[in-house]
Amino acid sequence: MNAIIKPSLFLEQDRLQSFKQLLKQKDAELRQKFDPQSSVSDLLREKSDFIDDILSSCWQYFLKDHAPRLGLIAVGGYGRRELFPYSDVDILVLLDSDDTSNYQEALAHFFTFLWDIGLKPGQSVRTIEETIQAAEGDQTIMTSLMEIRLIDGSEFLFETLKSRITPDKIWPSDQFFAAKMQEQRQRYAKYHDTAYNLEPNIKEGPGGLRDRQVIAWVFKRHYNSSTLKELIKYGFLPESEYAELVAAVEVLWRIRYALHLLTNRCEDRLIFDYQRELAAQFGFGTENQQYNQDVERFMQFYFKTVLGLERLNEMLLQLFNERFIAGESSPKPVPINDNFVSINGYLEATDESVFERHPLALLEVFLILQQNSGLKGIRATTIRLIRKNLHRIDDEFRKNKSANLLFIEIFRQPRGLTTQLRRMNRYGILGAYLPCFANIVARMQYDLFHIYTVDEHTLFVIRNLRRFALEIHRNELPFCNDIFLLIPKPEILYLSALFHDIAKGRNGDHSTIGAEIARDFCSQHDFSSHDTKLLAWLVRHHLIMSMTAQRKDISDPDVIHDFARKVGSTEYLNYLYLLTVADIRATNPELWNSWKDALLKELYSATHTALRHGLPNPVGLEERIQETRKEAKDELIKLGLPEPVIEQAWQHASEDYFLRYSADEIAWHTIAIASSTEKDLPLVLLRPQTLRGSAEVFVYTQNKGPIFSISTATLDQLGLTILDARIMTTLDNYALNSFQVLEQSGESINDLLREIHICSVLRNNLQLGKVKEHKNLHRESRQAKHFPIPTSVQFHADPLHRHTIIELVTTDHAGLLSKIGRAFVKQNIHLQNAKITTIGGRAEDMFYVTDQQLRPISDKSRQEKIKEEIIRVLEDKR
Repeated sequence: MNAIIKPSLFLEQDRLQSFKQLLKQKDAELRQKFDPQSSVSDLLREKSDFIDDILSSCWQYFLKDHAPRLGLIAVGGYGRRELFPYSDVDILVLLDSDDTSNYQEALAHFFTFLWDIGLKPGQSVRTIEETIQAAEGDQTIMTSLMEIRLIDGSEFLFETLKSRITPDKIWPSDQFFAAKMQEQRQRYAKYHDTAYNLEPNIKEGPGGLRDRQVIAWVFKRHYNSSTLKELIKYGFLPESEYAELVAAVEVLWRIRYALHLLTNRCEDRLIFDYQRELAAQFGFGTENQQYNQDVERFMQFYFKTVLGLERLNEMLLQLFNERFIAGESSPKPVPINDNFVSINGYLEATDESVFERHPLALLEVFLILQQNSGLKGIRATTIRLIRKNLHRIDDEFRKNKSANLLFIEIFRQPRGLTTQLRRMNRYGILGAYLPCFANIVARMQYDLFHIYTVDEHTLFVIRNLRRFALEIHRNELPFCNDIFLLIPKPEILYLSALFHDIAKGRNGDHSTIGAEIARDFCSQHDFSSHDTKLLAWLVRHHLIMSMTAQRKDISDPDVIHDFARKVGSTEYLNYLYLLTVADIRATNPELWNSWKDALLKELYSATHTALRHGLPNPVGLEERIQETRKEAKDELIKLGLPEPVIEQAWQHASEDYFLRYSADEIAWHTIAIASSTEKDLPLVLLRPQTLRGSAEVFVYTQNKGPIFSISTATLDQLGLTILDARIMTTLDNYALNSFQVLEQSGESINDLLREIHICSVLRNNLQLGKVKEHKNLHRESRQAKHFPIPTSVQFHADPLHRHTIIELVTTDHAGLLSKIGRAFVKQNIHLQNAKITTIGGRAEDMFYVTDQQLRPISDKSRQEKIKEEIIRVLEDKR
C-alpha cells in the first residue's frame, strides 16, 4: 500500500482541513469523470483505492507503533471495492486480544479523526474470537466477512481470521444458502414482492443490486470463487446470459451512481424528485415528446433491466439449490407426460427439442403447474429453453385453436392463476401470446394515482379477484366473497382484468381501444356472443362504477336510475362491482379505505334494488322520501323521542333533506337539534364511525357568513381529509352541513380527546366568523409538487334543472376547499352539495350550486366570471 498522504500533514495546524480538502477534491474529480453512458466500475474501484490510502495514512500516524497487534480490514461493499459516491465505508479493526489498554487511546484518536474529516465510517472493533462468535449468530455479519480486504496492520491476524471463516468451520454452504433465501423472501415481502412501483429501490427491491449480490455470496460460499465469471465454468450460465447479468448490473450501477451525485447522499430510491433529471442524463429527453414521456421511457428502461436480473436470480438460485441442498448427483426424473418430467419438484422438459416439436408446450407447461400443486416451479434449464423458443409464438401459433383452448384453460383453473401469470410475464410468454400486452410490460404511468407499472397493476387486479374467490381471504372483504359466489364464469372476470388497461400508452381512450382488443380476442377464442358482449362491456366501462360512486350524488334516485340503466342487469353489476374493487385496491393500496368500501357497497345495493324493481319502474322521489322519514321516525321513537318533538325538529327541513341523508343520519341530527338549547350558537357534533366507515362532522348554525369556507379550512388545518360534503339550508335559514372525514392516514378518528378538540376548534372558528390561525396539521405529499395538475373548471347542467354542476380538476393542496368557498361567497353562489374526490394528489371535485334565489346558473358570462374567480383564488398562495 502506497499511502498518498504525507505524515507531515498530521503535524500541521490545519491537518483536518487538509484531509477534508483531499476528500472534497477527489469527490469533485470523480464527479467530473462520471458519464451516465459509460461503465462506472473503474470509478468504484478508484474511490475504494483512494479511501484505502486515506485510511492507511491515518492508521500509520495514529497506530503505527501497535501494527503487529491490530489489523485494519475493509468489509461489505467497501471490501468488494464497490464504493459509490456516498456509500458507507465499513471497516473492522481486528484485535489480537481483548486487552486494549495499550492502544485504546490511540484507537479512539484514529476514529475521531476519521469522523472529524467527514469520513463517518461504519466501524466495529473485535478480537478474532468475538468476530467468529458474532458471525455464528448472524448470517449478515458472516456475509460481510466473506468480502474482507486488509488495508493495513497485521497480516497474520487477517489471514488467521480468513482461515477461521471457511465453510468447513462456520456456516456450511447449505446453511448459508438457506439463510440467504429466507432473507431474500423477507426483503421481497417488504417491497410487496414487486420492484415495479413508482419509486423503486435500486439496491434492495426485487431485481435490484442485492439480487446480484445474493447470487455472488452463495456461489462464492460454495465454490470459494473469486469472480462471478466462474458461473460459466461450473455450468450455471452460458456466455450470453453471463453477459446479460453483467450488463444489467452495469446499468443499475450507473443509475445508482448518478442518483448519489444528484441527491448528495446515499439515496437508493428512484424518488420522483430526480426521475426527470435522470431521464435527461441517460438520453431519454427529447424536444418532440409529450410531457412525462421522457420519465416513462427511462423508467421502462429501468424496469426491463430489473426484470432480466430478477429472472436470472430466480434461475441461478434454483440451480444452486439443486447443487448445494440436493447434492451433486443427478436427481431421478419423475415422468409427468411425454414432454415434461419433474426433477426435485421442478418441471423439466424431456429434451432440448421439446418446444421445437411441440410449440404448444410453451403454454402447456403453465397449465401443468396449476394442475400439480406439488410442483414448485419450472427448472432453470427449461426457463432458458422457454426464452430461447419465444419466437415460436407467432401469428400462426396465436391462431391455433388448440393454443387458444390451452390459454383459456389456464384462466379456468381453481388454483395457481396469479402465480402462473406472473411467471408467464417474467419469461416473456404473456407478451408473446398477446402482443398488445407486450406494449404495457414495464410501462410506468407518471402520476401519484398509479403506483405500479401497467403490467404489474394488471396482475395485482387478477390477484385481488382470485382472493375474492378463496375462503381463506374472506376476512379481508366478506361482501366481495359473497358476490363472487354469484359469478357464473370467473374466467370472464379474470380476462376483463387482463384487458382493462391493455391499451394504456396508445393514442385515444384506453377503455374504448381495450374493448375492441377484447372483442378480437373473444372472436379468436370462440367465445359466445353473450360472453363477448360481457367481457367487452366490462373493459369499456371498468371505470364507471368508481366514477359514479366518487363523483356523483348516489343519494339521488335519478343518479341511481341512470347508473342502473347503463349497467342493465344484476349479472353485469356483480362482475363490475368485483372488478372495480379489485382495480382500486391494485392501483394504490393507500387509496382504498373504509369510505370507498362503504360508498361502492351503497351504490351496488341501491343499483341492485333499482334493477330488481325493473328499469321502467324506478324508485320515485316521493316514495324514497316517505320511506326515509318513516324509518328515521321509528328509530327516534324507539330511542324515546316524542313524536311532537320530532315533527318540530323537522318542520323547517326540505324534502331534499330526506332524500340526501339516510335514516340513521337524520336520527342523529334530530336528537342533536332537538336537545340544543342555544339556538344562536353554532352546533358542532362529531360521530367517529358512520355506516360509510368515516367520521361525520355535523354543523347546524344560522346561515350567515362563509360557513363552508370556515369549516373546510378548519378541518384541513386539523389534518383531516374531507371525503364528502353535504350542504343545505333549512326553510328557516339555518345551515345544515355535514362533512365525511378521515384522518390523513386514512384511518377513522378513534380518540375522544381528538373528537372534542375538533368540535371545539370548529365551533370557535364559526363563532368568530374566521379561521383562527394555528399550526396546520395537514401534511402535503413530498411527491405532489412533481405532478402539477392544470386547473380545469367546467359547468354542467343538471338534467332536472335544480342546480348547476361545477366540475373542478386541479392539484390538491392544503386549504383548497376553503379557497373555493371564498370564491363562492364572492360570486354570491349558494352551495347545495359537494362531491370531494382526491386521487393521488389530483383533486376532482363536483359542486352543486345555485344562485341566491336557488336557481341554476346558466348564463355563460356569469359562468365565466365564476371560473375566473375560482382560478384567481387557487393561484393565491396565501
